[in-house]
Amino acid sequence: MIKLPPIEKIPEAYTAIEDERITLNNTEAIVKSSNGEKEYLIKWKDNVYYSNDSATYWQSYPGYPVIAVLMMQEKLSYNKETAKYFKNIDWNKLNKETKRDYKKSVEIILEKVSEEEKEKIYKELDKVYKEIKNLSIELTKKKDL
Repeated sequence: MIKLPPIEKIPEAYTAIEDERITLNNTEAIVKSSNGEKEYLIKWKDNVYYSNDSATYWQSYPGYPVIAVLMMQEKLSYNKETAKYFKNIDWNKLNKETKRDYKKSVEIILEKVSEEEKEKIYKELDKVYKEIKNLSIELTKKKDL
């Protein structure tokens, strides 16, 4: 069982995919940050994942780069209809503005979205979050897998 990330890391993963900031190959991926200032390395072998993003490396939960890679590997659901709401978001800037209140960051993004659509979005986030809970992966700080 892995430590669970804040559910709000799922929209950040959507953004990385929607903005085409991920280069994926057989055993590793490079994910560019939302402001383009950083690049994260994600590596895997079997069900063991390494990432140098802060959340994964220091907090020991899958950060948005790992979640995005898992979506691209089809180990987690990726809903294009939900993801479109999170295109072109500078999460770095937004999370600084909200003092890392990730829930508030998502609420700001969805301010102009109808209640009906919000309900669908949050339902999809819950679905993916349950999938993360049930994943049988391991996170490691060892870059050489």
